[in-house]
Amino acid sequence: MIRWVLTIFIALVVFSSLLPWLEKLGIGRLPGDVRFTLFGKKFFLPFASTLLLSMAVIVIARLLR
Repeated sequence: MIRWVLTIFIALVVFSSLLPWLEKLGIGRLPGDVRFTLFGKKFFLPFASTLLLSMAVIVIARLLR
């Protein structure tokens, strides 16, 4: 269980750093991605995009194996 939480956390950090480049491709604006402002700070939680990218990585890894 802790591995999945750690994996999702790392994926969110990586995804957030790549967000400006990925938004040009249309990723980051999916229906499951949440954007909100709290106490004057903007937060972005890309749940759907993270799932989409992780599934793509899994498919690529299985094809390469």
